[in-house]
Amino acid sequence: MSNKAKARTKRPVIAIDGPAGAGKSTVAKAIASMFGLRYVSTGHFYRAVALKALRLRVDLTSAESLTALARSTDITICQDAQGDSRTLLDGEDVTDSLTSPEVDACVSEVARVPGVRLALLDRQRSLLCEGGVVMDGRDIGTVVAPDADVKIFLVATLEERVRRRLAQARERGCETCHGAVADGVAHRDRIDSEREVAPLRPAPDAVIIDTTGKTPEETIAEVARLVVCATGDRAPTPVSSRAEGERACST
Repeated sequence: MSNKAKARTKRPVIAIDGPAGAGKSTVAKAIASMFGLRYVSTGHFYRAVALKALRLRVDLTSAESLTALARSTDITICQDAQGDSRTLLDGEDVTDSLTSPEVDACVSEVARVPGVRLALLDRQRSLLCEGGVVMDGRDIGTVVAPDADVKIFLVATLEERVRRRLAQARERGCETCHGAVADGVAHRDRIDSEREVAPLRPAPDAVIIDTTGKTPEETIAEVARLVVCATGDRAPTPVSSRAEGERACST
């Protein structure tokens, strides 16, 4: 029996990949809620390591130091009483600190280190053992969950993704300019797509969806139809009002 055939005896694993600002987290969270699945963002693993590196003043140019840090760091993904995903760094809930400008500025540098990715890979895969997961990131369909039941790769134009990131920054009360955000997104695209290990790219069997000009609800509905078609799971429930208000994610 193939791995995918075995996987169908469990609840599905859904992989959603794409670059910064393409809408991964917004879509993944909504799909998880609609189908009663668990949501996991692998980006939070790398952000947690980046946050710890900043706190300890670890040399961000030292692959050896970052690898050692990742190996010695305890990262737990759990859900709170409201069902929201929370990230614990060595037992401390750091979820709200993971999207800070400081972490944003260095997370791709941390995530590009092969030793860091290797140190975190088994932990990410362990969350998939029982199925029933929607996982988003940049290498889910290609590396973390190559046998996922559904593979989605979200894209959007650079201008669209910059617009979303600007809106997010302002919602958080961060003052920034279009040029700085555009440079940051383009820089991250370059690092993510050119890194030596697990570069950002769609899996050969992924469905590519362009979210440019679409509302989150339109993209969520499109992905939901693909999930129903691929897994035979029951028809999804309506998108919650909270999901309707969300916009593209920062990871």
